[in-house]
Amino acid sequence: MKKALLATLCVLAAAGCSTQGQVNPDVMQIATTPLTCANANECSLWWQRAQTWVANHSSYKIEAANDSLIQTAGPDGGKRALAYQITKAPNSDGTTTIGFAAHCDSSLGCKPNPWEAGADFKQFVRSGAASSVPPQGNEGTAPTTPSLEAAPAQSIGAPSGVPVTQ
Repeated sequence: MKKALLATLCVLAAAGCSTQGQVNPDVMQIATTPLTCANANECSLWWQRAQTWVANHSSYKIEAANDSLIQTAGPDGGKRALAYQITKAPNSDGTTTIGFAAHCDSSLGCKPNPWEAGADFKQFVRSGAASSVPPQGNEGTAPTTPSLEAAPAQSIGAPSGVPVTQ
């Protein structure tokens, strides 16, 4: 009887978790659209905004910040907090692409959801205004933000916590 009850609980737990990894298609579209700046002035502004966003949203300290990489510490073992890696790479047509990767080290999933963090990051970098996705760290310094609007974005970690880049 105990084995049957345990088996039933395991099946119910798995069924309950299967929908938790779903991401709003609008958020997914924003998060996976490339973030490409057109000229040096725009790229410089966007890179400054990228560093500001990471500083305001990361629970981990920034370990590297230069002309082509912004990277935080982490993720720490078992924590749901996201670690970030932002890259800047020139394209052959004279534009520059800013890449976003976020991941955690928890079997329970990341908080915030990496797709939502990616969409928020890209919204902020493009416009200087963040979306409705709440920050995960430094809550007292993060700006109050309006709702997410459709805007192109780029790459992030999968809901499972495995880093994905585009």
